[in-house]
Amino acid sequence: MASNTVPVEGVVRVQLVYTPPEHRNNRYVSACVASLSKQIRDEEYRCILYTDLGNPTSNSIYRRIGYRAVAEAIQYRFE
Repeated sequence: MASNTVPVEGVVRVQLVYTPPEHRNNRYVSACVASLSKQIRDEEYRCILYTDLGNPTSNSIYRRIGYRAVAEAIQYRFE
């Protein structure tokens, strides 16, 4: 599954990408994210997503379907 946000300033974010463990390695997420991204772009919006740099599987999938890294963010938590 994958979802998207409402457009903000012409940009839509792909989010909530998930494949149940028993359905992984079947290229479902690749097809889903590629299709959703195409739909967003066909509606003439810029399409972005955030990914965990520590997850090489998702990062390789996103690169394969045309995404490229443009920035890196670090989150700190102070207690």
